[in-house]
Amino acid sequence: MTVPKLKSNPSKSTDTDSLSTAKALSTRGRMGRIGGIQIAGIGSYVPTKVVTNEDLAALGCDSDWIVRRTGIKERRHAAADEFTSDMCYEAAIKCLQSAGTTAAEVDLVLVATMTPDYPSPSTACYLQNRLGAVAPAMDLNAACAGFMYALLTAGQFVAAGNSQCALVVGTDLMSRSVDPNDVKTYPLFGDGAGAVIITPSSKSPGPDSNLAKGNASEIVSYQLCSEGWGADMLRVSAGGTRRPLTPEAYARGEQYLAMDGRGVFKWAVRVIDESIEQVLEDAGVCADDLKLVVMHQANERILDSAVAGLKLPSEKVLMNLDRYGNTSAASIPLVLDEAMQAGRIERGDLVLLCGFGAGLSWGTALLRW
Repeated sequence: MTVPKLKSNPSKSTDTDSLSTAKALSTRGRMGRIGGIQIAGIGSYVPTKVVTNEDLAALGCDSDWIVRRTGIKERRHAAADEFTSDMCYEAAIKCLQSAGTTAAEVDLVLVATMTPDYPSPSTACYLQNRLGAVAPAMDLNAACAGFMYALLTAGQFVAAGNSQCALVVGTDLMSRSVDPNDVKTYPLFGDGAGAVIITPSSKSPGPDSNLAKGNASEIVSYQLCSEGWGADMLRVSAGGTRRPLTPEAYARGEQYLAMDGRGVFKWAVRVIDESIEQVLEDAGVCADDLKLVVMHQANERILDSAVAGLKLPSEKVLMNLDRYGNTSAASIPLVLDEAMQAGRIERGDLVLLCGFGAGLSWGTALLRW
């Protein structure tokens, strides 16, 4: 199968001047703050199957090219009988244990994913049922920015008093969503899930929580935004109401994610620099005040660009994509969980999160942990 060439939405205007203007704009996203909330627990899960670059050589993938261009050395692939909701469940159980709480206390379930078990109903509903939680449940799809969208959505519920214990899961099963014959894109992605529990900051974590108690937590500043002019740069072409997944579309591989890698890379570098600068400025914080920076794990060169732009020591910008690849909505909570397990984060620390992906959408948040 070959990946189809991306084309503009046929029902939308393709006026060259308006598109150029849109691309030239440095869009300032929606800024906000969410006080009185905290991350009370965190957990993650990755499948046991490790797929190295050398394992992909039979598909025509060049191991040296993958490392040189992305920094990825291996990734995890789900087993044949393992699905997105299964990964959600495993991460959620670890998260509940971390928070020292039970599913009976969960009153909101949000799952950020672009690879649900089924188009409908939501994967969140399957997770809610399996956990035995009595809670509303829904999916959010902002692709690789999904965890940030879900985190901030849950934060608003908790801050407004409409949730006391929100479970947020970022998860994607990308190994079945990218064409194995696309040797430039398939090696980039892996499977995984990460989860957090959001509670009011006045509510102490349970007695078994591995999160230290202390300073009041909050989201000091955040930015959410999208630039839809670039929506076709990352797209699954068939399977929706515009283009049903017909046998012909399936034969062309249009059920798979197709990506304009060069275009997305350039966009991401610009957006990351601008968004982080705006969030720090809005919070009145300088880069030196940050304990850690946790970004979506898309490409080592993008992370290196962030290090250079922030003028931070490289050890403050965490990276695990060399072991897991791009896990889409799971990447940020996967890194956060590893940082917690390593004792890299304590209450009161300033931690910057930044996710970006298809849409084109992004979310950046400064947390006082």
